[in-house]
Order: sequence, then C-alpha cells, then structure tokens
Amino acid sequence: MAAIRMFAELAARVGRSEEAEHLLSRALELAPSFHAARLHHALVLNRNNKPADALAQVERLLRVDPNNPAYRNLHAVVLCRIGEYARALDIYARLLRQYPAQGKIWMSYGHALKTEGRQDEAIAAYKRCIALDPSFGEAWWSLANLKTFRFDATDLATMRRQLDKDALPAEHRFHLEFALGKALEDAGEYAESFVHYDNGNRHRRETIHYTPEDNTARVRLIKRTYTKAFFASRAGSGCDAPDPIFIVGMPRAGSTLIEQILASHSAVEGTMELPEIIAITREMRRQVDAAQSQPYHEALAELDPAQLRALGERYLERTRVHRKTGAPRFIDKMPNNFAHIGLIQLALPNAKIIDARRHPMACCFSNFKQHYARGQNFSYGLEDIGRYYRDYVEAMAHWDAVLPGRIHRVDYERMVADTEGEVRRLLDYLGLPFEAGCLRFHENDRPVRTASSEQVRRPIYKDGVDQWRHYAPWLGPLEAALGPVLEDPSLS
Repeated sequence: MAAIRMFAELAARVGRSEEAEHLLSRALELAPSFHAARLHHALVLNRNNKPADALAQVERLLRVDPNNPAYRNLHAVVLCRIGEYARALDIYARLLRQYPAQGKIWMSYGHALKTEGRQDEAIAAYKRCIALDPSFGEAWWSLANLKTFRFDATDLATMRRQLDKDALPAEHRFHLEFALGKALEDAGEYAESFVHYDNGNRHRRETIHYTPEDNTARVRLIKRTYTKAFFASRAGSGCDAPDPIFIVGMPRAGSTLIEQILASHSAVEGTMELPEIIAITREMRRQVDAAQSQPYHEALAELDPAQLRALGERYLERTRVHRKTGAPRFIDKMPNNFAHIGLIQLALPNAKIIDARRHPMACCFSNFKQHYARGQNFSYGLEDIGRYYRDYVEAMAHWDAVLPGRIHRVDYERMVADTEGEVRRLLDYLGLPFEAGCLRFHENDRPVRTASSEQVRRPIYKDGVDQWRHYAPWLGPLEAALGPVLEDPSLS
C-alpha cells in the first residue's frame, strides 16, 4: 500500500492528477484504514474538481479522528470550494483558538472572511499572519488585493525590508512586489509602482510556462472548426435546460460587476468561476490523445445528439453542488470559457452567454497589476497580455459571425456611464423582467470570491476607468502588441 501511495504522490507532483486519483482509490480498496492515503485522496479529488467526493473522504476521516487538525483544515478548504463559508469559518476559528501560531491558517481564514464580506475581520486575519511572519508575501498581497485597503509608511518600510533579503523565497518575493506596486500606486508614486509591478511579473513569469503562439494557434483552430455549417448540421442537439448564464471574456473586464448585478435579481444565483467546462474539455482531450497534446475539438465533433445532450446534463449535475438558493438561473463566470463557446452551444444551446468587454489598455494593464492564485499564465508580461487580448477579440468576432445574436456584449465603460440602461438591455437579453434590486447590487451580501469582491460591495464609481493612463509612459510594449485592436475601435 505504501508503494501505491508513493507512486500516487509522484504522479500528482508531475501533474498526472487523474492517475494519482486512481492509484489512491485502488490503495483504499485494498486497505480502507490507510488514513494517510485517504487524506491524500481527498486532496487530489479536490484538486481534480470533485469537491463533493473530496468532502465524503474528509468526513470519513473525521469520523475516525474528529480532532485531527489536518483533517479539519482540509474540511474547511473543501467547504469553501462548494460555497459553505459559514461552516468553514467556524472550523477555522476553532482551529486558530487551538493553534494560534499557524500563519497559513490565518491567511486561509482571511480569504474566507473576505469572501463573506467581513472585510475588517479579514484584514485582522491577514495582519495576524504577517505578525507571525513579516516575509509572508501572499498575506501582504491579500491585503493589497482587497483593492480598498491602504498601506501606511510602516507597512511600506516592512515590505521593502523583506525584499532586501537575498534568501527570500521566490513565491514570497513576487507577492511582495505586487503588493508594494499596489501600495505605491495608491500613494501616487507611479514610476516606482511600475518598477515593482514589473518585477513581480518578471519573477512570476519565470515560474510558469506560457507560449503566446500556442494560444494564437488555438484561436485559428477554433475558426477553422466551428463554422456556420458545423453548427447547422448539429442544430437541435444538446440539453435544452436554460439554467446557465455564462459570463466570458478577459479577466478584469467587469465580469464580477455583471455577476453581482444579475445575482441581485430574484431569478438568478451567482456562484463563482466554475471550472466545469474546462474540466469537460480536459476529459475529452484525453479521449483523443493520452498525452493531452491534442485539442478536444476533434472528439467533440464526433459526438451524436444524445451524447451532446449527456454532456450538457453532466455539466448541470456537476455544478449543482454550487447552487444554494433554488433560483432557476445561475451564473458561471469563468472568463476563459470564451474559447469554449462552441462546446457550450452544442451541449447547452439555451444557455445565455455574456461577453464582458473593457477598454483594451485599461483591461490589459489591470491584468498586469494582478497576481492570480492559479491560471491566467498570459498575464505576466505586457506583450503576452496584448497578444492574448487580440486573440480574444478575434475569437469573439468569429463567434459573432457564426452564431449571430447569440452573445450579448456588455461594455464596462457604458455600464459605468449608464448603469440602468445597460442593466435593462442585459435583462431583456436574458428574458427577465427589470428589478430595481439590480441597481442596488452593492447591498447584496452574497459571497464573492474574485479580486473585485470589495469593489462590487460599493456603488459604481468612475475613478477606475482611466487609471491605466498614470502608467502610459511605460506601456509602449502593450500598445504595440495590441496593434490593430487599438487602431480600430470596432475591434476592441
């Protein structure tokens, strides 16, 4: 059993998470009381986007050892994953009463408090983490990422001292660089702020693999594959449920604002950036190439109407765990789903699709300033971001051409300038009656997990529209990469 677990750990480390899951499942069939393997199995299930299965494994462990801190911590992590924040917060609070010197748990507690809208308590939790370890970069970035917190001179001095340490681990260093960039931006020190944002992006870029040419090639393949004839030959396929509302587009384009507005409607529930569509594409990719080097579109094109309907039903079943209110419609705001509109159209033809669009310079620079916990590997270089934005615009133009009228575009700047008009147009597209509560979205106390969580708990303000202009002297590479998107406003 120990050997199977060892192989599973190795598989997980090299990214073969499905193989790790199967190995651990087999180990537990042979030795149900192998608790270390069960804990690892729960971790892998959670990473593999199977939180309900992970929860079952953790609860089984807790029945054996209810006071085990590792089991309790993972229990809280999985509960947050499925939106059960009240239960998770209770677990974190009790853990920290017993283990008050655990900086990472203070940070996780802060994340959950922030999501629940308890900002003052979240700030206090992040500060407790920093007090325990002033070099803990992610805690500093978590404060900056609230977007509403302001650092003082002592904070700036402390962050600078940590960055001066030669032995500072890379992960702490790039988090601190992003945090210091935000602190200096708030202080109006834009030149020095840009230096730190640039440093943070450079350090982060060194830890990831991203090739912009690969993304451009994917868009070209989408355009070749998903033609009007392709969709016409499959008309009537898929699951006819109208439940999902997909918000797609670039990150930092206003999707959280749109979600908060719609989630303030009685017929709509906001969930989170659901990974289900991307998980389905990975499963289909494995069907065509075990090495996962081929796109999934080939497998999708081979599915018959019954299989496409089953695909849509699978999506609805897997997302059910995130639906808490009983509202007939729900939002999936994973921005990267813009690349998978072909799959959405075939599997869920009655789902609604909203494209969140923002001025290219504002949107791209906002991504440059943002450190993401995972994914969005395009966002750590001005040229990469500009090319990705161009690819995104090209992909959306293609969907508009082959599926005319299918996608509703919401321009962030128009939403800020004429909120009620844009909200009414949005609700008309969704076939929903106007409700005044949508204009009071900032009063909605629902959990919000994204970087804009604190901003959407306030009324709309116009100050953020042109913030990128403070950094215009250093954004030449971004302008050059955007190229025709900036030259022709109809493209952006």
